[in-house]
Amino acid sequence: MNAKKISALLLAAALTVPCAAPAQAVSAAETQETAETEAAAKAPKYIFLFIGDGMSYPQIQTTNYYLNAVEDDGDEILTSENKLNMMQFPVAGSAQTYDSTSFCPDSASTATSISTGHKTYSGTINMDENMEVSYETIAEKLKAQLGYKVGILSTVNLNHATPAAFYAHQASRSNYYEIGEELIASEFDYFAGGGLLSPTGENEDQTDLYQLAQEAGYTVVKTKAEAEALTAESGKAIVIDETLADDDAMSYDMDLEEGEWALADYVEKGIEVLNNDTGFFMMVEGGKIDWACHANDAGATITDTVALDEAVGKAVEFYNEHPDETLILVTGDHETGGLTIGFAGTDYDTFLTNLTNQKISYAKFDSDYVTGYKENKTDFDTVMKDVTELFGLQAPQGEAETTNQADSKDQHPEGETGGTLVMTDYEYAKLQAAYEETMSRTGDEEEFSQEEYLLYGSYEPLTVTITHILNNKSGINFSSYAHTGLPVEVFAMGAGQEEFGGYYDNTDIYNKMAALTGVQ
Repeated sequence: MNAKKISALLLAAALTVPCAAPAQAVSAAETQETAETEAAAKAPKYIFLFIGDGMSYPQIQTTNYYLNAVEDDGDEILTSENKLNMMQFPVAGSAQTYDSTSFCPDSASTATSISTGHKTYSGTINMDENMEVSYETIAEKLKAQLGYKVGILSTVNLNHATPAAFYAHQASRSNYYEIGEELIASEFDYFAGGGLLSPTGENEDQTDLYQLAQEAGYTVVKTKAEAEALTAESGKAIVIDETLADDDAMSYDMDLEEGEWALADYVEKGIEVLNNDTGFFMMVEGGKIDWACHANDAGATITDTVALDEAVGKAVEFYNEHPDETLILVTGDHETGGLTIGFAGTDYDTFLTNLTNQKISYAKFDSDYVTGYKENKTDFDTVMKDVTELFGLQAPQGEAETTNQADSKDQHPEGETGGTLVMTDYEYAKLQAAYEETMSRTGDEEEFSQEEYLLYGSYEPLTVTITHILNNKSGINFSSYAHTGLPVEVFAMGAGQEEFGGYYDNTDIYNKMAALTGVQ
């Protein structure tokens, strides 16, 4: 090849190189534009955040196994389908829950992490460890920056730690009156659930919070009929459950009377009130899951977990109508009680259908029965009749009927508990001792011995011993009256769901919501 031909080829090659650059630049721009379009398309317009207070994997799995056991009662071969709505979500992740204080954190700090993306001390709501810097919550940002309507719902008090973490900023979760003032100042659109704690202040000498709410333009609703009448045109509303129970919270789901509203009803009404073309954010707390676990009441834990899941079902119905614009998240703030599926006395067995014999929560048993026992000095034999009627447990005398599976002696060493609800002599003696302790207490006790605390916690000895025996005969156990350090589940369905898979910190629940919605 001569020099002229080589020069011509080199020139041609040189001329072709710059021509590729514009094509690459256009491609990059197109890629960026496509990514932005896809991000906008998956940005959720309607966000449901369900928090099972105290609800981790043990609470969910126990509930699901229980539902399967009840359905399969009598079958020799166990099955376990995913009965809960949340367990059928397409994405599942896990979040660790430690806070600035402890690996066994409280609701104030963990809800702060979920709502703001910041760690803080146990007992602190949306403020830093020095109690000087306030953190803006995801709910506040969505309302201020995007114009979303906001709803806050809870089965416990609306100024309790978890709901407060979405609108309040306090050094102490116990500042109930101040938290209530922030609730009113939030201008959020729909509050529903339990009553406000300390509505007239710690010394009961301040202006009633409900009056302040009405003066600020809120419709304050305290009956089911008034709640049913609410519409999207009703304006800002604070809805207090008509039949408040312990500590002015909603009743445990197992204690609801026919026709009373459950959490799902308040979610359904919330959707009606909040629904609009701009968008909404709804935080829903199953707060009494935590309370039941503190008291080691497995029966109430299960039924309130089901109640939360039924509320999730209402969100799923909405999602089915708006699948491209809705995001549903279900998580917990921490685990409570150290719940385990398995108990030393039942070896490798569980007898979860035993729990169907429980007809009343520990709290209602305390208020409706134990109070009367103390006043009337009721004898133990009479108390035992109520225990058998309400919890299924039977005295170890005579040929008492068993209500589930073969007698435990056929499957376990002598004296160990099993499928039967007939108590062993050991269990019966424990119950008698707890009865005597309950009858001797005045209610003014401020401190308990280590032995008393390990046996009964801060609960009524008779009541907590009943639930302990029933729990153990069912093959489950609690290790604590407090919180534990287990990670919690994060179930996700809808726009942006893929962001919530994996194992991460609870602060990332906020970070992911903020990134998806684009709030600053």
